[in-house]
Amino acid sequence: MRLTFNMQFNQSLTGILNAQQKMNKAETQLSKQTRILSPADDPAGAAKVLSLDQTKEQITQFQTNSVLLKNNLALQETVLTSMRTSYDRVSTLAIASGNGTYTIEQRKAVAFELQNIQTELLDLMNTRNAEGSYIFAGFQDKSPAYVKNPITGIFEFQGDSGSKALQISPSIKLTGNDSGKAIFDNVFKRFEFDVTAAPVDSSISVLNQTEFSNFYRENFDKLIPSNNQYSLAIDGLGNYEFLQNGSSLTPAATGAYVAGQNIVFNGISFGLDAGTALPAQIDFELPPPEQTNILNTLQSFIDSLNNPAISDAELATVLADTLQEVNNTANNVDSSLANLGGRLNVLDSVFGTNEDLLIANQQYKADISEVDLAEALTEIKRQEFALQAASQTFSKVNATTLFDFIR
Repeated sequence: MRLTFNMQFNQSLTGILNAQQKMNKAETQLSKQTRILSPADDPAGAAKVLSLDQTKEQITQFQTNSVLLKNNLALQETVLTSMRTSYDRVSTLAIASGNGTYTIEQRKAVAFELQNIQTELLDLMNTRNAEGSYIFAGFQDKSPAYVKNPITGIFEFQGDSGSKALQISPSIKLTGNDSGKAIFDNVFKRFEFDVTAAPVDSSISVLNQTEFSNFYRENFDKLIPSNNQYSLAIDGLGNYEFLQNGSSLTPAATGAYVAGQNIVFNGISFGLDAGTALPAQIDFELPPPEQTNILNTLQSFIDSLNNPAISDAELATVLADTLQEVNNTANNVDSSLANLGGRLNVLDSVFGTNEDLLIANQQYKADISEVDLAEALTEIKRQEFALQAASQTFSKVNATTLFDFIR
């Protein structure tokens, strides 16, 4: 009888504990809004949920990267747009200063404004982002991109050509900054030619800079320097021909020379003194291209405007250099802005796609693991009834005495 009593007691207690455990589990599922509290509840479902959580973390990191990229690109876009406005102002001032009626005081006033623009441009080229990094310094972003050499007075680029990129999707990585070397430093100076031999009192100059620049780009040979040697040969009868390294061009560039009239060749004007005896020859060459940055271009122009002894011809040359180099820099900035716009469009598109993926991920996870509210409440109520029944049974068993078994 004692054994039977113990068995009934243990069975009743076990019933209470099981009912309590099931009710606690149902309540926990309801509070946590998931039916998978441990892998044992649903091994396959738990594995899928784990995979979905990892995917969510990855997409969330992509979104964080996208926000950081967008902020950096927006900052760079703002800076470049501001600089573009400054370049237009420099061009306006340069054209105005070419007015032959300007006095030295008026030129100095223009130089003063250009000095302020140069200072502003230097500040913009050394812009830092929220992390304190110089956005145009490449990988060397803890130091200013541009500094003025205290000895030479030349503005020098101190960074490198690197650009940092961040992943915004499993297959797409975008750069968040552009090196100032590509935008500001790789700016060609105005293309020119060097006259190596010419008759006395000859006048050779660029008549059309655009036409000559196109000729230079198409014909400069960095591998065979002799191909950069040109000549204008005029025979005793007044027939002329342009030669490259002593050979005729293809197609041939020939014509008849008329004394007192200039000969034009790819934007270059060749003038001989009317008294020059024929035959005659002018030799000229295309020198290697040089590069500069807008800060040094402005410094040269400012120095020229402040120089009271400069001749009109010298000032005209500096003016031509300035206009061409400002235009080249502006073109670089325009290209960078276009590239920025493309990256921002991709960024917005991928960001939107990632947001949709997060929603789909959450929905899929809910379908696998989310608890059904009505079902969970029903289960809690059912286990509550089971617990009450088990408790009542336990109370009766616990109250049973030996005399109850004797009777």
